[in-house]
Formats: sequence, structure tokens, C-alpha cells
Amino acid sequence: MTSTSTPGPRPADDHDAPATQAARVLVQALAALGVRDAVLAPGSRSAPLAYALADAARPDGERPAGAPAIRLHVRTDERAAGFLALGLAKAHDAIGDRRPVVVVTTSGTAVANLHPAVLEAHHAGLPLMLLTADRPHELRGTGANQTTAQAGIFGTSTRLAADVPAPTGRPGEDADLRNLLSRAVAAATGARSGIPGPVHLDLAFREPLVPQSSAWPEPSVEGLTRVPQRLAPAAESPDADGPAPTARRASSLPTVVVAGDGAGPAARELAEANGWPLLAEPSSGALGSAHAVPAHRLLLTHAELGGAVRRAVVLGRPTLTRPVQHLLGRADVEVIVIAPSGRDWPDAPRRAAEAHTAIPASMRAGADPHAGPPGWLAAWQAAGKAALAAIDDVLDAPTPPSRSGTRVSGPALARDVARATRADDVLVVGSSNPVRDLDLVAAWDEPRTVLANRGLAGIDGLVSTALGVALALPRRRVRALLGDLTFLHDAGGLLRGPFEPAVDLQIVVAHDDGGSIFATLEHGAPEHADVFERVFATPHGADLSALCAAYGVRHTRVTDVDGLAPALAAPGPGVSVVEVRVDRAGRRALMARLGASADDAIRRSLN
Repeated sequence: MTSTSTPGPRPADDHDAPATQAARVLVQALAALGVRDAVLAPGSRSAPLAYALADAARPDGERPAGAPAIRLHVRTDERAAGFLALGLAKAHDAIGDRRPVVVVTTSGTAVANLHPAVLEAHHAGLPLMLLTADRPHELRGTGANQTTAQAGIFGTSTRLAADVPAPTGRPGEDADLRNLLSRAVAAATGARSGIPGPVHLDLAFREPLVPQSSAWPEPSVEGLTRVPQRLAPAAESPDADGPAPTARRASSLPTVVVAGDGAGPAARELAEANGWPLLAEPSSGALGSAHAVPAHRLLLTHAELGGAVRRAVVLGRPTLTRPVQHLLGRADVEVIVIAPSGRDWPDAPRRAAEAHTAIPASMRAGADPHAGPPGWLAAWQAAGKAALAAIDDVLDAPTPPSRSGTRVSGPALARDVARATRADDVLVVGSSNPVRDLDLVAAWDEPRTVLANRGLAGIDGLVSTALGVALALPRRRVRALLGDLTFLHDAGGLLRGPFEPAVDLQIVVAHDDGGSIFATLEHGAPEHADVFERVFATPHGADLSALCAAYGVRHTRVTDVDGLAPALAAPGPGVSVVEVRVDRAGRRALMARLGASADDAIRRSLN
């Protein structure tokens, strides 16, 4: 609703400067719309928002009248700020609390530094609100300092983008701003579209940028619109909502459930209801069931198992392994995708026969718990158990120490981290080898909360993401498993000022002095050895203990398996880093031994 009063400037003694007034109204509206966390990077043009958020972050009894309560997190690096907000949003989403997290920056390159986090939030469907300060329109295109084309800078990666003119104090302006924020929050949470993600408000401010008074405006609902969350599709949908079952949909059709990132408990429930093997990634939320097949990527190469699959039901977004993508791309496999929300559905091989928004009733209602072909589930379970035991045998076999003293392998480290992860713990796992090692060795009796940035699966921002998760879930033990390049890429995320809330987080770094994932790909083949080290492995020689000391972070170095369990068992308070020296030179040979040993065990289980 817009005011109908006569246009004209506000009296100088009635309101503060327009920039300050707008910032305070904005913070009031954000709080009223459910925002509880804001991450701020310092700057001058964004000062009106900084002052308003600083007031909102004051303890109860110290906030000015009219100022709402919002938790404020300050970071000096905008890229770290963006990923910290992403971690907060990811943690909220994991516990079913989809609310946007605000990120505030000044103008210029500060805005561009948010782009990696924006892309991850876009592909992962996480609600970020980017509030970027800008010069007023009359200064754009004039060569004014720290001014560039910010409006629309994130392109198609935002659910809503608005170029907001500098406030002037005109009547009705506050109500218009509240209405814009209502639409922005609804877009970020997917309240109407069902497609949550980042939104961008580019906010122009004119000087003065400093408050002239401490008095906040009276809170108002004028222009404020609350949009209830769009109801998620039911767990079951009638067959009328999609294609009717065909003859191929017989219960004896050899079927597997593929649970990619974010699949959720529905994938586990579907597999258990129909007697189907569950091929679940660590961050699926479904890994932890008698139907979940460990080391499933190794089973897919066997004709009696992966080769016999004729239908795959996909939930979440499979991103980890080539064998799974190969399965979903086969011409003899019917692929059914269950994607509750979003314009697109996951189908990288482009072969899905059906894409549903909910599990069809024909796969649920009255399902026989032994609906798969006779012995189908049992064969997968036995083979998975045999493969896991074979992997354990290889990892537990004594190995002579190398000249560097390195004795821990990446898969052995991931196995110990998995074993140390309790039911109520949260594990943030990095891209590249850590998440793939965990996928190979994890076997839980019930699902664990495992979070990963699989939207674009980059290595950037993982330290800040993990810190955001830990800040959002202070009552749970949070641990991160990262590679050394991933850790170094976001080492600046460790920087926390003395006024910022303390956080408990253990970061386990698999330190193999480079990018060992490439050793397991075609680039690590012997014929490419002349260029491999420099352009793929990229050794760095960094001293992680010195780096941690510079940031005031506790550091422990582990060089053998015996020292790993005690370090994991007692993380202690605050942020700590456990550096585990991992062998990179033997990675390719180790993976070959693991595969060969598991293959032999799988064949024996099938005979």
C-alpha cells in the first residue's frame, strides 16, 4: 500500500538523512520478514547499512527503540563473507529452516567478489540476499571513484535483481522499500516459485552516509507483504500427475535408487519401500540404511550388478562419479527423475524418460518390501559389504614409511573421519578427493548430516562455508574435511576479528602438497608425467602451522594413523586445524589396488 499524501521533502527535524532512514527501514523490514543473520564487509558507501545493522546487533536492552534484533557477522574479505553467508543458509536449510541470509558490501570490486558464492547459491538453491551499496545514478558513467556497472552484475544467477535509486525522503518511499523487500525475500526463499536462490538489490546512497540522530523510525507494516512458503509437493503423487505405469514398470524390473546431493530422506524411504539398492552420495542425506550400498561405484562395473540395472530412480543431483553418470546414460536403462522444485531437473546424460515433482503413488502405495527381482537387493548388499571389507584390508595393511614419513592415505583419513562422525555431528566435506574418498569408504547405520558445496563443486570458499555452518548450529559438533589446496584457497576465511562471535569448528586438512585428484584421472597417466607436477599437481610447499599461527588458530600435525583418532576425538573449543600428512605420490597406485581388491571380493560374493 502506497501513501497518498502530497509529495514533498520530509522536514529536516522529523527524519534523519534519507540514506540513514532508508537503511533503518530496510533492516526493520528484513527482520519482520524473517531474516536473522547478516554478514557485512566494511566500506564507506555501505555505511548507512553498517550503522543500522550495528544497532540491530546490540544486546537486548541496549538496542535503540525501533531497532530489531539481527545477528551480525563482520568479515574483511567479501568472498569470505559471501561463503560465510552461504554456510549459514546451508545449515538453516539442512534443518528445514529456509530463511534468507543477508550479505552487505560496499561498491566496486567488493560486489564482484561475491560472484563465486552467488553461483554456488544459484545452483544449490540457497537463499542469499545481496545488498550492495552503489553511487547514485548521477555519478555512474562519470569516472567517479569505486564506481562500475553493478546492477545486474550477477546475470541469470539471481532470482530477482533490482537497481534501487538513492532515497530522497519522498512520501511513500518507506512503504515502497518494504514492498520491494517483501518481493525480494519471497524470491530468495522460493515462496511462490518453489525455486529458492540468491537475490540482488543494488542500493544507491547519497551523502550524508553517517546518521545524524540515534532515533529510529517507528516500525510499520505499510507496504510489507508476507508471502507464505509454497507447500512442498507431497511425498506421493497420484499417477494421474505423470505418465501411467507401463509394462516395463513391473516389480521385477532390476531397479536402483540414485541419491545425489540433497536427495533427502525420501530416497532412503523409496528404496526401503520397494526393496531396491540405494546408491547414495555422502551429501545426499540418505546414506545410512541397510539398503545403502557402500562403495557402489565399484559395483557398477560388474555385469551381474551394474550391468543388470534396467531402471534408475534419481533423487537429488548426482555429481560425484563417472560410473554413476555412465549408468544414467545407458540406452538400456530407464531413468526416472524425482525433482520436487526448480525449473530444471538433473539429467546430465539427457536420457530421462520421466521427470516427476513427487514420487508417484505406484512406487509407494502398498509397495512390497521385496518388490525387486528375487535376490536383487541381497546381491548388492553382499557385494557392497565384501567390497568394503576388501578396501579395509588394503587400507589396514602395513606399509613401509616413505622418506617424508607420510603413512596416511586419503581414503584411510576419510574412513577415520567417517567413523568419528556421530549421529548428531555435522560434517562439511570439500570437493575433489575428500568427498570422493568419503563416498568410497563411508558406511553408517543411520544418515549423518553431511554438507558440501556441490552446486558447482568448486574448491573456493569452503573454510568460510564451514564456519557459517558452525555459527548456525552452535549446539552441534561441526567438522570439515578439506584438501590442502581447498584450505589454502580460502585461508582468509580464518580471519575473525575480536568483536565477532566465537565459533567451534575442527578443520581436518588432507595435506599432500598439491592436487592429487588429477593423479587418478587421465592426466595422471605416466605419459603425461613431464607436465603433471607443474600444471596439475601444483605443489606449494606451504607451512600450514605457520599459517595457522598467523591467524591465531590451534594447529596439530598428524603423520600416522595412530595419531589421528585422538585428534578427532577431542577437537576442543574454538577453531582448530588438524593437518594430516597424506601420500600423494602413491595415490594412483593405491586406487588401483583398492579397485582390484574390491573387484575380486565382489566376484567372490557373486559366485
